[in-house]
Amino acid sequence: MKSTGGLPRIGVLAIQGNFASHAEALTEAGADPIEVRKPGELAGLDGLILPGGESTTMLRFLEKLRFFDLLEEFCAEKPVFGTCAGAILLAREVRNPAQRSLGLLDAVVERNAYGRQIDSAILTAETSLPGGPLEMVFIRAPRILETGPAVEVLARRDGYAVLVRQGTLMAATFHPELSADRRVHRLFVGTMASPAPRK
Repeated sequence: MKSTGGLPRIGVLAIQGNFASHAEALTEAGADPIEVRKPGELAGLDGLILPGGESTTMLRFLEKLRFFDLLEEFCAEKPVFGTCAGAILLAREVRNPAQRSLGLLDAVVERNAYGRQIDSAILTAETSLPGGPLEMVFIRAPRILETGPAVEVLARRDGYAVLVRQGTLMAATFHPELSADRRVHRLFVGTMASPAPRK
């Protein structure tokens, strides 16, 4: 269901993390952002962003409200973009330590792989996106250790994937919402118009 202005309605899971910055980025990328805090608020959305935060805290909240199962159903059918903790929630397998995930993105993700908060970094590097180098903000970032054959790697850091796409699923181990560059969000918004198969 598109908004009254014809824009895609994209939810932002507003449990934890910098969901307000994602909403701002979505607006600038040509979408109508909707903050989602209850399972019923998934209805009518064209897509969803799972933002950063603390993945175990997010899991506890989702399981407490029986939100997890409905979220799993939604994410299996609609475009979803997970950043940092959101990427962990999407992954097929989580390590360091192992934890429950949605299991939709064919990737193995290691939590807190780059160290503590003090080891956070802002890097600018080439990607597969048009428009030149991309600024990437890493905050206690996970590391994508492995990706399956259906996963397209769009950017890397030290040889490891940091931005990936699998059909209508996207994941980033950095925080594109904290940069002024909206190319990553525009790429996700674009999947609403021309969804690609995930396998």
